[in-house]
Amino acid sequence: MNRAQLLAAAAVLLAYAALCGVIWWREHSKRLRAQRDVAALGTAAEGAAPVLVAYASQTGFAEQLAQQSARLLHTGGVPVRLLPLGQLTQDELARTERALFIVSTYGEGDAPDNGARFAQQVMSAELKLPRLHHAVLALGDSSYAHFCGFGRRLDAWLQERGAGALFERVELDNEDAAALTTWQHQVAHLAGTTDLPDWQAPAFDRWRLVERCVLNAGSQGAPVCHLELEPVGAALPAWEAGDLVQLRAPGDPVRPREYTVSSLPSDGRVHLLVRQERHADGSLGCASGWLTEQAPLGTEMPLRLRAHSSFRIGDNAARPLLLIGNGTGLAGLRSHLKARAASAQRRPAWLLFGERQSAHDRFFADEIEAWLAQGVLARADLVFSRDQAERVYVQHCLIGEAQRVREWVADGAAIYVCGSLEGMAGGVDAALEQVLGRDELARLSDAGRYRRDVY
Repeated sequence: MNRAQLLAAAAVLLAYAALCGVIWWREHSKRLRAQRDVAALGTAAEGAAPVLVAYASQTGFAEQLAQQSARLLHTGGVPVRLLPLGQLTQDELARTERALFIVSTYGEGDAPDNGARFAQQVMSAELKLPRLHHAVLALGDSSYAHFCGFGRRLDAWLQERGAGALFERVELDNEDAAALTTWQHQVAHLAGTTDLPDWQAPAFDRWRLVERCVLNAGSQGAPVCHLELEPVGAALPAWEAGDLVQLRAPGDPVRPREYTVSSLPSDGRVHLLVRQERHADGSLGCASGWLTEQAPLGTEMPLRLRAHSSFRIGDNAARPLLLIGNGTGLAGLRSHLKARAASAQRRPAWLLFGERQSAHDRFFADEIEAWLAQGVLARADLVFSRDQAERVYVQHCLIGEAQRVREWVADGAAIYVCGSLEGMAGGVDAALEQVLGRDELARLSDAGRYRRDVY
């Protein structure tokens, strides 16, 4: 290697080291700010027993409301203990006198990932809670059969264990303003204050559909469309890989639909990956049919971006990544790969992606090939279930590569799963438990190294 090549290589290494330093400092600063915020919550009214504020959140909304509830209590001089529900131990709960639980429901009545350990271990224990007075804010979506299922189950369990009610359970259907105001007034009463800050979510902005492309023409599956949208008359907002959009379709404007963003602000547009839904009677899904077929290019729609803290890169920026998904779940994995490619981060990434047919369902094949060539991806296993007589899915690939999966995790890898809750997510979770063991998988989840965006 000549002198010029050595200098060039050194420059690349220095740039890479600087970039890693920036990422580390940014995440370190976030952690310090979070630690200061939590410490500040516990300093009010010294000597008083803190109110426990525990949350179980999948997409970040319950966590946001828990933080706002904790700050409101702190404003009134009430010390607070704020933590994810999954970190709440049986002994700590037994010692608690007052607690607020802000919990969403995942799938059909299940606890979110950061509440799963509590639901499995603490709620199955023989436990008496005569000292505890509690209240539950249950987040849900009334279009599901088990509306607020986990929040209702938690509230009933607490009452069965002898806990009294600070006030009646509040159920929040999506972002119902009246229910949210009821909760806020009750928390303010506990805090002894009438100062109510604005908890309303950011307003929807106008966005325009500018591109639509079917990615799987001829597939046995329903059409999957790559959509691109731009803000109307406003600057492009900031977001991070893993974040979501909420948009309102004209057929049901009161129930926003959430989609994982598959692009970065540097792309200049919000990219979405949407599969068309068709009901048994042949009619199109309200939102998916409108987005993939009925809305002409140029259509304007209400949309807002939403941070998805539990699927962002967080402290995993410098870790190897094991990215697992199926179908439109490639959206969230694509955004993380774009971010890694843009950052020149060369810790390896491994993509395991499942779809139906290799001839028709190779979404973003050119990008995946480029990431392999550039070293952004160390390997990509694309699993097509209909290409052979016996169905094969990504969870089968994980089990077949068990030793390599264990090696990646031992090397510090973080695991991100994105795609369908039914079938894929449960199968992947079971496969990872088989490969790594239940305790190790729980440890990875608690450490933020096992993250899921499944729907």
